[in-house]
Amino acid sequence: MPAPAPRRRLPSRLPLAFLPLAASLLAAGWLSACLGTAAATIGSEIARLPAGRGTSASEPMAAAADAAEVPPPPREFRGVWIATVANIDWPSRPGLTAEQQKQELLALLDRAAELRLNAVIFQVRPMADALYESALEPWSEFLTGRMGQSPGYDPLAFAITAAHARGLELHAWFNPYRARHPSSRSPISDKHLIRRRPEWIKTYGTHQWMNPTHPEVAAHTLAVIRDVVRRYDIDGVHIDDYFYPYRERGPDGQLLLFPDEDTWQKYRQAGGTLGRDDWRRAAINAFVRDLYREVKALKPWVKVGISPFGIWRPNHPPGITGLDAFAELYADARLWFQEGWCDYLAPQLYWPIAQPRQSFPKLLAWWAEQNTQRRHLWPGLYTSRVRERPSENGPKGWPAQEIAEQIALIRQQRGASGAIHFSIKALRDNPDRLADHLHRLYAEAALVPAIDWSAPPLPLGLTQLPPPRCQLLRQQQPPVLRIDPPRDTRFLVLRHRTARGWTTRLLPPPSEPQQPLHLPLEGEAAPAVAVLDRFGRLSPFVLPE
Repeated sequence: MPAPAPRRRLPSRLPLAFLPLAASLLAAGWLSACLGTAAATIGSEIARLPAGRGTSASEPMAAAADAAEVPPPPREFRGVWIATVANIDWPSRPGLTAEQQKQELLALLDRAAELRLNAVIFQVRPMADALYESALEPWSEFLTGRMGQSPGYDPLAFAITAAHARGLELHAWFNPYRARHPSSRSPISDKHLIRRRPEWIKTYGTHQWMNPTHPEVAAHTLAVIRDVVRRYDIDGVHIDDYFYPYRERGPDGQLLLFPDEDTWQKYRQAGGTLGRDDWRRAAINAFVRDLYREVKALKPWVKVGISPFGIWRPNHPPGITGLDAFAELYADARLWFQEGWCDYLAPQLYWPIAQPRQSFPKLLAWWAEQNTQRRHLWPGLYTSRVRERPSENGPKGWPAQEIAEQIALIRQQRGASGAIHFSIKALRDNPDRLADHLHRLYAEAALVPAIDWSAPPLPLGLTQLPPPRCQLLRQQQPPVLRIDPPRDTRFLVLRHRTARGWTTRLLPPPSEPQQPLHLPLEGEAAPAVAVLDRFGRLSPFVLPE
């Protein structure tokens, strides 16, 4: 083990810019444990490992001579969807034991961490059901094979703890209106809305759907989401592209109309003046607006993300053709983006770069132009289209290089700062050596971009987060690093410098508030330490005393 870094002393005269921070830290008693520096920020590679594990670098570690030497970090959202509807990603089939389900989920999270992703978007409400303990809706049949039957544990609580242990954010993904999926085989639980509130439910083709214009439907879905936000330590709330259902045809080949004549007539009789399409869009717009306001009222650090169909309207931008989500799904995603009713928009750009009528680069640039509120733009990528053999490529199959080039275009696009892969099964199965491309693209791990617009002002006139208190307990063998994180820390950030560059670990803070973390160094030199708060703001780095 290299000799520990020499104990640092405060200079006799502090720079003027440092005095407000130093005064507040002295008042809090923190400078007796560690040295803060206002100039330091986090560095460029984040090795996402479970708590207590060492970094993967094989070279001897050497602590920074000065915390200010820690280089700045990249900021890029690297998300992946974990779909539970129809057991697309997890669990692999219904009816597995609780332990089998847990092991499968841990393997997926390990894969995400290994590829240096930083967020998973976990589907918790596929069809008015729940992959968590709920008093409002029944257990999902995709867990046990029978709707309403407990799997014997709480999958969402388990997933949150396991994701955070790996330095991954977890966003809870809700389908706001779907009541029953065509893959459903289980008897319908008496607790399900189809039984409890049949007046809300419409049969549309192969689906059963909650009527978005029924005045109580949005209220119920918002109550479900509020319940999860209150009770679980999630990092985000996420809804996808299923507002009104995608259009289906009947046995005669004719397009089916959504059967909302009852609520339409009530609206008209009450004096409503909107046309039918505008009336439907107004219901969806009100839901999206209220979702954002209510989540932020409960926990302003919880991100709200929406993943709409990738084309807002045909000919936007010129030359683009395809489904009109504005007219067919009644989803005015451009309005939501421009009103700031989300923290991130993830339009599903599920087409290849060289497909002119649904041009990936043109659509990416167009969505960036709509971002007048300067929210985050993190497009969805159809990574599951990657095929193992070139012969399988074509309209429904791509080489892994396509995804690599799409990520490169996103990085070049002003106003875009990340992407989300659909779905984690593709990352697990590694077709066409996909992981090789992602390891190269994600060679340096990244922090999730901050949501500064939701963050409250820092206290006491500070311009940066207070750093953690940290102390190296050299009398113990192996030496132990004691870290006392400030309140509301999301992750502890530990940085080492090696012969190959900087490596970083993200660790969750202790589960008990105001408790220190004791981390055996196990042959490592003491790292530089910072904290990341729930809004994504980073403290200065410090070296342990």
